[in-house]
Amino acid sequence: MVDGLRFAFYGRTSTIEHQDPETSRAWQLEVCEDLVAGHGRIVVSFFDAGRPRRDRWRDRPEAAELLAAIRDPNRGFDAIVVGEFERGFAGDQIEHVVALCRRHGVQVWLPEAGGPLDLDNAEHRALIRMLGAQALREVVRARHRAMAAMRVQTRDHGRYLGGRAPYGYRLVPAGAHPNLAEARRGRCVYRLEPDPDTAPTVRWLFTERRAGRSVQDLVVTLNRQGTPCPAEHDPERNQHRTRRRWTAQSVASILSNPRYTGWQVWNRQSVDHDHHTPGERRRRRVTRWNPSNRWVVSRQRSHAQLVSEADFVAVQRLRSNRPNREGESREYLFAGLLRCGVCGRRMDSHWVHGRAGYRCRHGRTGPRTGHTLATLYLREDHLITRISHALHMPVAASPSRVAAQLRARHVIIVCTADGVSVETLRPVLRAA
Repeated sequence: MVDGLRFAFYGRTSTIEHQDPETSRAWQLEVCEDLVAGHGRIVVSFFDAGRPRRDRWRDRPEAAELLAAIRDPNRGFDAIVVGEFERGFAGDQIEHVVALCRRHGVQVWLPEAGGPLDLDNAEHRALIRMLGAQALREVVRARHRAMAAMRVQTRDHGRYLGGRAPYGYRLVPAGAHPNLAEARRGRCVYRLEPDPDTAPTVRWLFTERRAGRSVQDLVVTLNRQGTPCPAEHDPERNQHRTRRRWTAQSVASILSNPRYTGWQVWNRQSVDHDHHTPGERRRRRVTRWNPSNRWVVSRQRSHAQLVSEADFVAVQRLRSNRPNREGESREYLFAGLLRCGVCGRRMDSHWVHGRAGYRCRHGRTGPRTGHTLATLYLREDHLITRISHALHMPVAASPSRVAAQLRARHVIIVCTADGVSVETLRPVLRAA
């Protein structure tokens, strides 16, 4: 027989790599036991390890189990107690949880409230707003500090910041970790050096591509020769890759990676998090390719180059002009110069109704098909007029001159259904 209320404890830790889940659970449980002392006992425990706070409760395994238990009339507890507001909630998640608990006659206790939470109480509503703002502030501050530190480490020190080594390189120790505490634990920093097994393939790809061979032709040759693709060469670090063959995407990603020139480059991609939209309507994180003016490039070379800067820049400007089945050659003046203003991806060249155009299908060719938006399609002849206005050029300027001006000024055109804007690119490489 349990005297007083029967409590269900909920706690969370965001990582299992940099935190000890057992220790984290222990201190959160201790806080809750102190809070409910004299009011009842904790009879069941739910603890999510390795789950970020932005995850909805239904997406956290233990929290989802707790939600199901709350709906069960034979649940075995009368109230839930959370170890800390920031461990349990983000945004307006707490409002949804409290509303569910109220419908089923379950109290919600918080250490910050000193007991049961009552959202009909003006002071408690103000407390929740303050805790939510404080949690968001900490998320933003932590993200800003981390991003600023990574920017400096890349730009000033050329440091390798982690992740898989690019195909063609391998990781080797480069000295003790600059953080003394980490150095005492035996950690070190790493740098990239050419991999004798795969570096020749990278050099061959750039040489053949600059000679005019198409990406698809390179794919066919590599697969015919049995050259191991990135996933096959390093299967342990590419377990998410099921296909063990070269694809156009894998070749294109190598040919567009500026790190092969010896410079350390960071922030080619960014992840957008929506911290302000209410939890149930919040979009999941979205990875975007950043324009090169947002890249961070080291001030000095950080590792051996596999390709010269001149060759790399030449390959980026190379556009295949192959004849179609009727023997006609189709020219796309703005190929490689247009980016989608919705998703940030480079727009595809597309021939429709006997004329050139450009389109972006917002993820239809990628894994996130559940977030597909409408196709953006723009005709080249319409774009010429819009771009001429944006560049302050005469509308009657020849299309080839407009395209030449874009490349000469190192700019790209960001396109939306409503219009275009000009975005200046910093030279990606020192010799560019």
